[in-house]
Amino acid sequence: MNNQPSQQISQLNHTDRNQRLESLRVLMAEIARGTRNKPQQSGSVNNHIHTTYSFSPYSPTKAIWMAYNAGLTTAGIMDHDSISGAREFIEAGKIAGMATTIGMECRADFSQTALQGRLINNPDQKSIAYLALHGVPHTQIDKLEAFFAPYSQERNKRNCQMVDRLNTILNPHAVHLDFVADVLPLSLSEQGGSITERHLLFAVAHKLIAKFGKGKPLVDFLKDTLKLTVASKIEEHLLDNQNPHYDYDILGVLKGSLVKDFYLPATTECPPVQDVVALSKEIGCILAYAYLGDVADSVTGDKKSQKFEDDYLELLFATLTELGFPAVTYMPSRNTLAQLMRVKEFCHQYGLFEISGEDINSPRQSFICDALLQPEFANLIDATWALIGHEKQATKDLETGLFGAQTQAKYPDMVQRLQIFKEFGQS
Repeated sequence: MNNQPSQQISQLNHTDRNQRLESLRVLMAEIARGTRNKPQQSGSVNNHIHTTYSFSPYSPTKAIWMAYNAGLTTAGIMDHDSISGAREFIEAGKIAGMATTIGMECRADFSQTALQGRLINNPDQKSIAYLALHGVPHTQIDKLEAFFAPYSQERNKRNCQMVDRLNTILNPHAVHLDFVADVLPLSLSEQGGSITERHLLFAVAHKLIAKFGKGKPLVDFLKDTLKLTVASKIEEHLLDNQNPHYDYDILGVLKGSLVKDFYLPATTECPPVQDVVALSKEIGCILAYAYLGDVADSVTGDKKSQKFEDDYLELLFATLTELGFPAVTYMPSRNTLAQLMRVKEFCHQYGLFEISGEDINSPRQSFICDALLQPEFANLIDATWALIGHEKQATKDLETGLFGAQTQAKYPDMVQRLQIFKEFGQS
């Protein structure tokens, strides 16, 4: 048996989509022949995997390979402001024999709702919230992409302005960032991918490595010159010149401490939430609010202490219901059990579909969420199969999706409907 890295694995992130998919076919053929070990399935699922079409170390094909080798039963793509990687993800899932679901993450403006002026689930800005559009029918990919294209153009105007603000910080230290030369090449924007704050900071990370090298001089610059907080564990990683994730670890430091110094509020790039709700109903996807929750001692260790929705959960859920949201998504590893049990209670009270997924955008992250395997969250695995069933049905006919008018008339009871769609998904 051979489970060593091969040229085919490195080609999963090739610049050419067809080469990526062909490399996956070769790898899966090795598994079928028994010359490469077949991973054992864990029974776990993940509906929130970012790819190179937003920010991630993984192309859509590589993301499927990583999910498959981690033992996931299903995998879901969830890029910021882009669904351009979805067709590749679907095809890669077919090659790997893996069930998939496709979606997109976006930000929306809640300023014309009861949540105006509140810090919702966006650490950097009030009145703006992250949403997830799950289970996009495959016939509606182009329509979703077209809706967000002008908002992505607006986002890049702000990206350029934030690069200018970054340069006011960096230029005194003989470091300069150019949006076209340094940032754009890190993205797939020419293929419909988005450019996020992480792309800007990743470009900064590369500039700093080029100037200071790896090790103590760079750590000293981050801590003593830029006055950034560097956790002891991260400092240990950055003092290791052989660290394969060096640039991502610098990115983590910059993301945690520098954003406040260059961030500009998002305005024209965020559609009104009412428009996103209307779009989701038109294209037959499942719109979910992404619960973040107050952060004290972060379970994942990557967030500073900050308060979000927990003080006004009842108002939040009432507002979501009034707007027409059918679902809420949350990540069990991000919150305490007490927080999530309270969220679950509100979901039951307001009849909202519960979805989950672990936000994957860094090479240090595990594709498996151990917390998801707790009995309290068994419903989230069933929900993923119902989501897959929805995507299958809605791709055939929007009216037969999980929340389609025809479906709700036929199966008015939500519990029964989820069971039916779980069976659709697993068939």
